[in-house]
Amino acid sequence: MSAMMDHVVAQVLALHVRLLACRERLAADTDSEALHDLRTSLRRLRSLLRPLRGLPGIEQLEEAARSLGTLTTPLRDREVLAAQLIASGHPEPGQRRLQGRAATFASVAASAQLRRVLAILDTFPLFLRAADREGLAHELRTRVDKRLGKQWRKLQAGIDDPAHDRHRLRLLIKRVRYGDEAYPQLRHAKKPLQRLLKQAQADLGDWHDRLQWLLQVREHADLAPCAEMWELQLQQAERHCDVTLKSLRKALSHR
Repeated sequence: MSAMMDHVVAQVLALHVRLLACRERLAADTDSEALHDLRTSLRRLRSLLRPLRGLPGIEQLEEAARSLGTLTTPLRDREVLAAQLIASGHPEPGQRRLQGRAATFASVAASAQLRRVLAILDTFPLFLRAADREGLAHELRTRVDKRLGKQWRKLQAGIDDPAHDRHRLRLLIKRVRYGDEAYPQLRHAKKPLQRLLKQAQADLGDWHDRLQWLLQVREHADLAPCAEMWELQLQQAERHCDVTLKSLRKALSHR
């Protein structure tokens, strides 16, 4: 088996173990970070899989992971909003959004979506090894490198566009950053660029959160006292994004 396939199998096994641990933490409601860690592991799995499209089993596992992500996104968004409300001196609306957390966590742990991801992962290394033996993963390193390179070019084009959309850039940055982390041996980004990507993702995440919270103010009266603060934070986040994206654009042009 090639060194690249060895790497992929090792990553799949590690992520399988992490997801199993997250399931148990969710079922027992041991800590507030269980859902976040589940989603982080899921994101790493999807980043690992994306450059492997075309190999047996990839499509099914990608779809299962996407379905689990769709299930958990609104739950995590509610957690983040609750923490923000409590931290900013609005404990009552924050606590209301945390009510029933144990039951919510348990429902994710027992969900068909998580069961499907874990079931596929249980046999997935066998699919990968079989594909390698049959020559379906020929020149895997070159294939992965080429597909990651395409992601970087999309980000470069997006950030060079004067009318760039912050939401789309946020997704493109996440994709190249996690792809780089999934395949560090390909060295697509040195440490200074990695730090810039992380900063840009954080700044765009702050912007995105405030934008979403302000949209919710229209439907949830208990959020109204925060509207002015979030509007100011949104404007500040936009300025931070512009500065960071300018630095990122320069770094990408010299990559």
